[in-house]
Amino acid sequence: MNKIPRSVIAIFVVLFTILADQVLKIWVKTNMALYESIHITDWFQIQFAENNGMAFGIEVIDKLFLTLFRIVAVCFIVYYLHKIVKQKYNYGYVVCIALILAGAFGNIVDCVFYGEIFSESTRIQVAEFVPVGEGYGTWLHGRVVDMFYFPLFKGSFPSWIPFWGGQDFTFFNAIFNIADAAISVGIVVLLLFYRKTLSYSLQEEKNEEKI
Repeated sequence: MNKIPRSVIAIFVVLFTILADQVLKIWVKTNMALYESIHITDWFQIQFAENNGMAFGIEVIDKLFLTLFRIVAVCFIVYYLHKIVKQKYNYGYVVCIALILAGAFGNIVDCVFYGEIFSESTRIQVAEFVPVGEGYGTWLHGRVVDMFYFPLFKGSFPSWIPFWGGQDFTFFNAIFNIADAAISVGIVVLLLFYRKTLSYSLQEEKNEEKI
C-alpha cells in the first residue's frame, strides 16, 4: 500500500487547522461579548478576548509592523514547506512545519480582515458582520480573537519573594486560540524530536546560498 504523499498531508493539515481556527473565532466573535466567559470546568473556560500582539496576547511591537512581519514570515514558511515536501523529509517534520504555517496564517486572517468586516466587540455589545469598510478598524489593523483559558490552579506567592510576595496568581493565565496552539505544538515537537532534522535542513539552506 502506497503512503499518502507528503504534499497531501501538508495541505490537509494547513487547511483543516485554518478552517477550525476561523470557524471557532467567528463563532466566538459573533456570539459572545468581549471578556464573556463560558464555564466548561474549573480548569477550562471559553473566554472571549482580543489582542493586537503576538501569540498569547503578548504586545511588544507596532501592530502594522507585526502584521507585515507575519505576512513575510508566512511567505518564507510556504517556500520552506514546499521545499521539504519536494525533498521528501520525514512525515512528522513536514506536519510540524505545516502546523506552524497554519497557525501563522490563521492569525494573519484576523489582522488583515477582521477590522474591516466586523463591528466593535465590547463588554455589552456582540460584534456583527458589516459591509467592508464599516468595521472597527482598517486593513492590517484587525485584532486577533482568543478564547481558550486554562486556569489550572490558583495560589499566592510566598511572602518572602521580592515584589510579588503575598500576591495572588493563576497558572496558566494566558488566553489563546487554535492558531497559537498549532504554532506552539509545531515548535515544541520540532525541538523535542526533530532538532537534528532542523539543523540539517538549515545547513543545507546555507550551502545552497553559497553555490
